[in-house]
Order: sequence, then C-alpha cells, then structure tokens
Amino acid sequence: MTPGIRPRLRLAAAAVCSLVLLTGCAAGAQNKPNTSYADGEGPTVIGTDTSAESRVVAALYGELLTGAGQKVETAKTRYSSPAATAKAVVAGKLGLAPAYESTLLRTFPDGDTLPGNMSATLSMALPMGITALPPAAAQRGVVLAVTPATARRHDLHSLSDLRRTGSRLTLGGSASSAPDAPTPSSLKKAYGVTLTTAGTSATADVLALRSTDPSITKDQLVVLTDPEGVIPPEHVFPLIQAPYAGRAAREALARVNSALTTDQLAAEAARTWLKSKGLLS
Repeated sequence: MTPGIRPRLRLAAAAVCSLVLLTGCAAGAQNKPNTSYADGEGPTVIGTDTSAESRVVAALYGELLTGAGQKVETAKTRYSSPAATAKAVVAGKLGLAPAYESTLLRTFPDGDTLPGNMSATLSMALPMGITALPPAAAQRGVVLAVTPATARRHDLHSLSDLRRTGSRLTLGGSASSAPDAPTPSSLKKAYGVTLTTAGTSATADVLALRSTDPSITKDQLVVLTDPEGVIPPEHVFPLIQAPYAGRAAREALARVNSALTTDQLAAEAARTWLKSKGLLS
C-alpha cells in the first residue's frame, strides 16, 4: 500500500472500522460512441449527488487516487440525484462519480441485458468511453424491514415468511415510493403475500427503507432477506471517463471494493450528515 494513503483513509473512515484495502479487476469494454468526453490530461474531477453516501464514497475515491499519485478535484456543482451525476459523467462534465447499478440502468435503459452478468449489462448500457469499474460490497438499495417485536411475533426472517402471518400487513416507509422499491403486486407474485400500501407511513408493519437508513441500526430493525431477488441490487461503483481509468486509477479504486460494506457506508454517511448539520464536530 502507498505509505501516504493510510492516514488519509483512517481519517475518511474514522466512524467505522478500518478499511482493509483490497485489489480488484476492471470492467470490460464499452460499445457505443460518446462525442463529449474529456481528454484525461487534467485532474480527475470527482462529482457527487446531494446524499451523504455519495459524498462519503467520493471522498474515499479521492483519497485512493491521491494516494496512487493521481491529481483530483472535487466538482463545485453537487448534482440532484445519482441519475443526474451519471449523466454528468457521460456528458464529460465529470471524470468520476459514485454510481449505483439499477439506478444507472434506469438512467440509460437502451442497452442489452445479460442476465446474471451485471458487469456486462452495465457495459452495454454505457456509451463508449465510459467505464463501470467493479462495485463495492456496499449497497444503497431498498430493503424491507420490520420491528423486533413484529419479527418475534411472526418469526420473520425472510420475505417468504410474511405469507404465514395470517393477517393483512401494511407496507410503507420512507423509501416506499422509490423506483426500485417492490410493489405489493410484485411481492404477491413472488411470495404469495398480500400487503396493503400505507404510503410513507413510519408505522407500517413492513418498512421500505434505504439500506443505509440510520433507523435500521437505531431501532434495531430486522431486515428481511429477499431470496427471490424482487428488489434490484444497488451496489455502489466508480463510474469513470475512460481517459482517467488507467491501470493505476483502476487498481487504486478497486482497493475499496470488498472493504466497504453497507454497514460501514451507513455509519460514515450518518456521521457526515450530523457534521453537515453542526451536530457533530
């Protein structure tokens, strides 16, 4: 590991356990022309959306690249959403940004799909000159969770367990209206469970939340597994302009892949949010 990177990574991830940096491999080639990407001669401009998660991951990318001897800058513009940030990379306004699998495929829906191979599917969705590097273990996708009391009462561990509750449960939560959130009809089809929509109600029996939502830890919620894969994956990965994706950059960014978990991302995002509100020094 480059000697100068250790103190910076420890600072960036102070609220979570130390990241053990691992190497990884790069994604495949792209297949569509893009007419407006940067020439790669200047620093890598890293962009974020408005979420704390995006800022945390972008900071880690910056530290890793700096430690590998790359020049980086943080974009002055903070984009409104992960989709807007991805479009900025494709348009050549950014050199690098955190992106999420299913969000990116909704943003660029015209590519072919290769079932079981997300890396190839992402590559086919992106224009030539834009690279989706391997993802981290961390996700910012939707999860369905219940309170400890509800889990104990019905012995709930999986979404498939919901059908044996013998009662009509409500589905709500802060992420219930997200485009990647499961609908009552999709859950009915996959698991044979009937849920009544409760909108964004925090008092619903089954809560749709982002996997990094601090309430999961604070309220000790039980996240239900999804064996049928109804909820699409949203692993975070580096979306990068090809001129900035040389071997040194790829190897540096790959070091965070398996080290950054969802729990770590959630903890650091919560810390970042608290600091932004002046509630933590």
